[in-house]
Amino acid sequence: MGFKRACHDKYKFDSKTEKDFSIILEQDDDVLKWLRPAEGQFEIWWAHNSKRYNPDFVVETKDVICMVETKMRKDVDSSDVSEKAKAALHYTTNASRFAAENGKKPWKYVLIPHDAVLVNMSFASLMRQYEVPAI
Repeated sequence: MGFKRACHDKYKFDSKTEKDFSIILEQDDDVLKWLRPAEGQFEIWWAHNSKRYNPDFVVETKDVICMVETKMRKDVDSSDVSEKAKAALHYTTNASRFAAENGKKPWKYVLIPHDAVLVNMSFASLMRQYEVPAI
């Protein structure tokens, strides 16, 4: 409760990692705003278009908009997470292309292992370490 940089002042989190990540976003002066997307807010499909992917966070800085997923480290390389990441990269690549054509910020996808989310981290350092390269 009481978020200032978020699009809403109250959120419910699925894990301590997500809650801690929101603290990072709130403390980081480079973060302009962030949100936890509503279910179905993004049309990102995976598993041969049979499942919808909903990212944990969308974060905007001065230079970029990031779609962010936090996952247990043991799950980061799983086939499900890899497929979701490919679908998210497809989305962010297309969003970046559209943004470039219209003078807007590029999009990036960031997949952060849960044990890297420490409340004394900055969003920029996490993004540098865990940005998934564009396709």
